[in-house]
Amino acid sequence: MITNGTNAANGSTAHDQQKPKFDPNFTQHVIDLMSPETKPRHRQILTSLIRHMHDFCREVELQQDEWILGVNYINSLGQAYKKNRNETWRVQAADGKVPTSSSILGPFWSPDTPFRALGASVVQDMPPDGQLTRFRGVVRDVETGRGIPSAVFDMWQASTNGKYDAHDPENQSRHNLRGKFRTDADGRFDFYCLKPTEYAIDTSGPSAELLAVMGRHPWRPAHIHVMVTHDEYIGVTAQLYPDDDPYLETDTACAVKDDLLLHFTPVENEPNGAVLEVEYDVNLLSKEYKPDSNMLMQNANQDKF
Repeated sequence: MITNGTNAANGSTAHDQQKPKFDPNFTQHVIDLMSPETKPRHRQILTSLIRHMHDFCREVELQQDEWILGVNYINSLGQAYKKNRNETWRVQAADGKVPTSSSILGPFWSPDTPFRALGASVVQDMPPDGQLTRFRGVVRDVETGRGIPSAVFDMWQASTNGKYDAHDPENQSRHNLRGKFRTDADGRFDFYCLKPTEYAIDTSGPSAELLAVMGRHPWRPAHIHVMVTHDEYIGVTAQLYPDDDPYLETDTACAVKDDLLLHFTPVENEPNGAVLEVEYDVNLLSKEYKPDSNMLMQNANQDKF
């Protein structure tokens, strides 16, 4: 068979046809640029990050204008940052990337929340549509089932207008709907709060643009934040949700888990005026199974940025 000096059609060689579309050595070259003095853990993380980023760009065949759009979007996250407003937290939640601890911490935790007596109320400013709720439960050792005395149950929630105290000084005094409670000798805690109300996240920033691109709504299901700690146990950080909330399946932060649901029950003639009650127990694992970590606390400290 006459081939006119070629091994394939249109004058190309088989070698030319097999030439890869992307330089197969480029990613490794970038990785190898790291200094020998790079710490092993840093090298591991950055190597994986570079590989994933390069693979992503090759997989979708990212175009120059798309790359620039992405860079500008990331820049906008930083430009939109203000104390008590962290767009990057919102984006990672919208993407389903949440910390492996019980649930997301969120940006509204405060290290200054006051301790309150067991049985006290966190409601300093009752909204007209608020439903006073008695919240009680037990913090237990997950292995023994016994109550853990002196555990700290730290809680915070938004008011019925969807705003936290720091963002609503016209209607809320400082520390409204916040409180720390130390469990009794049997691990029990008991306080009064509001049945939480669902709210939409701020849609004025770049995180809302991402939601719009994905055709998703900005609503969070109603929730109560909790952080439960004890010196001898691995802490739990979570958000607890009413089991009748309409946004459980489509939470914009992708943070709902089945074991974090609350069932509110109506009550009558409650001594302190509560119209609902709810019980929720927390199980903690001994620290002997896992080294202590203050990562979430560091992430929540917005004064360092």
